[in-house]
Amino acid sequence: MAEHLASIFGTEKDKVNCSFYFKTGGCRHGDRCSRIHNKPTFSQTVVLPTLYRNPQMTNPGTGETRSFDKSGVTDLEMQKHFDEFFEDVFVECEDKYGEIEEMNVCDNLGDHLVGNVYVKFRFEEDAANAVEDLNNRWFNHIPIHAELSPVTDFREACCRQYELGECTRGGFCNFMHLKPISRELRRELYGRSRKSKKKSRSRDRERRRSGSRSRRRRSRSRSRDRRR
Repeated sequence: MAEHLASIFGTEKDKVNCSFYFKTGGCRHGDRCSRIHNKPTFSQTVVLPTLYRNPQMTNPGTGETRSFDKSGVTDLEMQKHFDEFFEDVFVECEDKYGEIEEMNVCDNLGDHLVGNVYVKFRFEEDAANAVEDLNNRWFNHIPIHAELSPVTDFREACCRQYELGECTRGGFCNFMHLKPISRELRRELYGRSRKSKKKSRSRDRERRRSGSRSRRRRSRSRSRDRRR
């Protein structure tokens, strides 16, 4: 029985726990959902709900009347605006809290996903520290709300039809529609992380070598003392 319950946990067959919350960290029913939203006590991923404000969005605070209007902002301006936002959040979080494995931003319109930013850290401890600190900070004159998210595999959370350009539900799809950053920024930010890891490993190797040299020097010194 226990094995069966474990095998269906967080799936559509689970009649107790909400599969949408487990996969995407959000549910369109919110607190009215008939199933349990199991909020994690530890996770690598932090969610910052509604942090990103898409300038192409009309009626940003009015639920199902939201839509995208591209007439006032060009695609080039839109990408520049998004890249600047993404870089600001990524660099601030990585410099202040720790190494980031990936960061994703939802381009959905539904209340439970609109503007959500997901930051997956390498270590759970860094995510916990980020949540504690970010809940005392502001962004663009708005207080930040941060919490741990159950999402660690974004492949399960994303809408496959959207990635193929075939999603018929549009922005109100219950799976994530992730907004892409430019290729140049992706290389810069994630290359930055790799360089940081290389530097860290180089410092670790140097410390080990330094410690080894110091131990050899002490050993030689003791040998000379014994001969005397």
